[in-house]
Amino acid sequence: MSATPPNTWLITGASSGIGAATARQVVQAGHRVALIARNTERLLSVVQDLDPQQVLCLGADVSDWNEMSAAVTATVQHFGALDVAFANAGLLSGSTSLVTSDTPDEWREMVLTNVLGAAFTARLCLPELIKSRGHLLLTGSVLGRVAMAGELYSATKWAVTGLAEVIRRELIGSGVRVTLVEPGRVATGFSDADPNAAPNLQPDDVARAVLYATSQPAHVDVNELLIRPVGAPE
Repeated sequence: MSATPPNTWLITGASSGIGAATARQVVQAGHRVALIARNTERLLSVVQDLDPQQVLCLGADVSDWNEMSAAVTATVQHFGALDVAFANAGLLSGSTSLVTSDTPDEWREMVLTNVLGAAFTARLCLPELIKSRGHLLLTGSVLGRVAMAGELYSATKWAVTGLAEVIRRELIGSGVRVTLVEPGRVATGFSDADPNAAPNLQPDDVARAVLYATSQPAHVDVNELLIRPVGAPE
C-alpha cells in the first residue's frame, strides 16, 4: 500500500458506470488518464468537472483494431507513457438466451465488444506496459465464474476470465501485473434490471477495488477481485 501507484492510465468503456467512476477516482488520486468510449458526448459529460490537464478523451470502438490502435498511440504521445490499462468496455445486447432469443443478430456486437475488444485492448497496450512494468486490468463478471443458464453474455465473461489468466501466464517474468475484476450486479443501467433493487453494488464500490489492486507494492499481483453485494444469490 505504500508504493507509489502508476500515474498514467487508459480506461475503456469510460463514458458511464464502472469506467466513469474509476476515471473520477483516478483523477482525484492525482493521476492522468486517457478515457475511451464510443459515445464521446457522454464521455465529455464525465470529465466536465475534472482537471483537463489530467484527462484525455478519445472516441474509439474497442472491437475496431485501427481505432483502438490510434487511441493507444494518442495516449502515449500525449502523456509520454502508459502505466495502467483497464479493459473495461462491455456490452449486454438484447436477449442473449441461446434457446429463446429471436434476435441473434444482436449477439455479434456483444461478443466482439466483450471478448475481442478486451483482447485488442490488451494486445495494443501490453508493449507499453512491459516498458513501464505496469498493470493490466480486465472487467469480467461474477457470471464469468458462475454460469448463467442459457446466457451468451455469461459465456463472453467466461472468455474474459480465461483471457486474463492466459495473459498473466504469458507475462511471467515481465514485471507486468494482471488483475481480473469480477463484479456482481452493479447499479449502472447496464441491463434492464431495476438499478434500485437490492442487492446492488455501486460503480464507486468497484472503482475502489480497482484502485486497491493498483496501489499494492510492485511485487504484489492481485490476480482476481470477486466483488458481490452482501446477500447476492450468485
